[in-house]
Amino acid sequence: MKELVKTIKLHIYPDNNAIALFKDMTMKYRDACNFISEYVFNNNYDLNFIHVQDVLYHDIRDNYGLKSQLAISAIKTVTASYKTVKEQLHQHPYKYVDADGSTVYIDKDLGWLWKPIKFNRPQADLVRRRDYSFIETGRCLSINTLGKRVKLTYDLPDCFKEYFDSSWSFGTAKLVNLKGKWYLHIPVSKTMADNFDPCKPTHVVGIDRGLRFLYNTYDEKGHSIFYNGKEVIDKRNTFNQVRAELQSRDTKSAKRKLKALSGRENRWMSDVNHQISKTLTETYDSGTLFVLENLENISFNEDNLSRRNKKGRNQIRSWSFYQLEQDLIYKASESGSWVIKVEAKYTSQRCPKCGRIHKQNRNYKLHEYKCDSCGYTSNDDRIGAMNLYELGMMYVSGDKNPHFVKGKSK
Repeated sequence: MKELVKTIKLHIYPDNNAIALFKDMTMKYRDACNFISEYVFNNNYDLNFIHVQDVLYHDIRDNYGLKSQLAISAIKTVTASYKTVKEQLHQHPYKYVDADGSTVYIDKDLGWLWKPIKFNRPQADLVRRRDYSFIETGRCLSINTLGKRVKLTYDLPDCFKEYFDSSWSFGTAKLVNLKGKWYLHIPVSKTMADNFDPCKPTHVVGIDRGLRFLYNTYDEKGHSIFYNGKEVIDKRNTFNQVRAELQSRDTKSAKRKLKALSGRENRWMSDVNHQISKTLTETYDSGTLFVLENLENISFNEDNLSRRNKKGRNQIRSWSFYQLEQDLIYKASESGSWVIKVEAKYTSQRCPKCGRIHKQNRNYKLHEYKCDSCGYTSNDDRIGAMNLYELGMMYVSGDKNPHFVKGKSK
């Protein structure tokens, strides 16, 4: 069994009285979160929910006027945020070159934080059936505030209607105000049977991700699909030029525009990744095994940065490969397919025909791979996808940690 989780964003329509109540609640909730965050930061990162609740619960209620459930939710919000940052720090260790020329990695923990996590946006986390509920056969929402409960209407786009068929469970929602409009972000989940058989996939597809081509594939029929990244790179460059110009001004107006620009760029790139992952899962039938390189810490890889100029280094650091990966994993799971991540070592250097591994066989300038042993020649990005397909076939054959070993050919 597997659980699918999505977030639906409902545009809600409070009247003036409800807006005043929402503003009061979300600002006090934010302030309470910052109060809790300072305690966690100053007390050796105490993330034990029960202990934090025992120490701070009455202060939160007395000082910020939050009701019982909201006070508990604020503690959960803060501890969850610290746990997320803790994981992010662990995934990006500190790196330096030792005196002997070797690269040393030092694991990061919360002790690397210089100051408490700051909660800037007024918001509130609302528990289903206690803080919010659907009433009048789902046509309206009832939302609790620090004063009275308020009843209001909301938009339900066609793309969200399927989540109201009683087969999906609704979780703790987040009440937010975006540019004067109020929204309720609700996570919905559904348990589904996992019928994927890794030993009998309908297709095996190697997917190589990059900058010149956002992705290219190779499957069991020898077919390849390339998604050209030129348009994305050009648009990224345009965003960077506008960003550089605004940063040079250093005015309040420029800073506001920088913030808006960042949001616009992120939404655009999210849509690109959504479309790519949707195309991939719709191209191949249910039961497909998608094979990706494990690209964790890719920005810290000297091989990727040293041969690039400043512009190229910026491109690879802003490369949203992780978001594309997460989108594909989710959509594949939803469609009955599967995604595995395999070791990236030698996937761009190995000849998929004879197994010869030789770094100089890849010509970056010509974007060509030519094997010095068997003479096989192909596009260098396609070589990566072909090798990922080979690793996928090794996985299907029972090797749960497929990887290539230098000096070992077919």
